[in-house]
Amino acid sequence: MTRYILHRLILAVPVLLGVTFIIFTLTYVLPGDPARNAADRYATPEQVEAVRKRLGLDRPFHEQYLAYLGRLARLDLGTSIESRKPVIDDMRKFLPATFELMLMAMTITVVVGIPLGVITGSGQHSGTNSLIRFLSVVGVGMPVFWSGLLLQLIFFGKLGLLPLDGRLSAGLKPPPAITGLYTFDAVLAGQWAIFTDALKHLILPGVTLSFGLVASIARITHSSMLEVMRQDYIRTARAKGLADRVVLYRHALKNALVPVLTTLGLQVGFLLAGSVLVENIFSWGGIGTYAWSGIYRLDIPVIMAVALSTAVIFVISNLVIDVLYTIVDPRIRYGS
Repeated sequence: MTRYILHRLILAVPVLLGVTFIIFTLTYVLPGDPARNAADRYATPEQVEAVRKRLGLDRPFHEQYLAYLGRLARLDLGTSIESRKPVIDDMRKFLPATFELMLMAMTITVVVGIPLGVITGSGQHSGTNSLIRFLSVVGVGMPVFWSGLLLQLIFFGKLGLLPLDGRLSAGLKPPPAITGLYTFDAVLAGQWAIFTDALKHLILPGVTLSFGLVASIARITHSSMLEVMRQDYIRTARAKGLADRVVLYRHALKNALVPVLTTLGLQVGFLLAGSVLVENIFSWGGIGTYAWSGIYRLDIPVIMAVALSTAVIFVISNLVIDVLYTIVDPRIRYGS
C-alpha cells in the first residue's frame, strides 16, 4: 500500500504541471490587462508600462511560465495584485474556511444520502421510496443559488432560527488559530459558546452545498443496493434468520459502498465549484470568494493559486477514496 501511495503521488506531479500550464495559458490569452488592473485607475500609459515590466508581464509567454514554475518550486505563489500580500498568506486565511464548509457538506451527504439510498434500495416502504426518489430528482436539479436564498428566507427571515451569513456573529472573536476551522479551534480552546455559534453559521451554507450531492449519493446507493439485494448471499443471510437491519447494514451496504465511494471522490470537484456561489451568497470568506475576486480583477497569481490548490485537493481526495476501497472490500489490493 505504501508503494502504491508513493506511486500515485509521483504520478500526480505531471498532472499538477498540466493544470498549471492550462490555467497559465488561459490567463495569458484572456482579454484584459493585468498591469492596468494593478496600476492606479488614473495611471498614465508610462506608469502602466512600468508596472507591466515590474510584474514581468512584458516578457514572452514561455519565460513567464518558467519563472512561475521556478517560484512554485520554492513554494512562492506570488503576490496578489489586489491585496499586495503574498498569495500563500491569503490562502492560509481563506482555505480553512472552505475546507470547514466542505467538511460540513460532506458530513451531511454521508449521514443523509447513504441512509436514504439504503431505504429506497432495500425494496421496503414503497410509499417512502417514491417520495425519496422524487426529492432526489428535485435535489439534483436545484441550483445552489436558489436553494441558498430560499433557506435564508425561511430559516432567517421567517423563522429566525439560524444566522443569515458569515462565520461568526458580530461581536464574537474567532478562537485561537490552530487549524483555521472555527469549530475545531473552538473545541480545542474550550470555547463552547464560539463552537455553538460557528456551528449554527455552518448549517445553512452546508445544507445548501450538499443538496445536489445528497441527491446523487442517494441515487447511487439506491442503484447499488438494488443490485446487491439480488445476490445469493443476501438470500442466505435472510434464510439464517438474521434481522433485516443486520442484513442491510452489515452484509448488503458494505458491498454496495464501492460505487458510492467513487461518486464521493468525484463530487469533491462539485463541492469546490459550488463553494464559489455558496460562499458569495452567505458571505463566507473562503477560497470561493477569493477565486471570484481574483477572476473579476484578473489577478493572475490568485487564479493560479486557487486552480492549483483545487487540483491538489482533488488528487488527494481521490487517493483517499482508493485507500478506502481496500477497507470496504478486502479483495481489492494494490501493488505486490
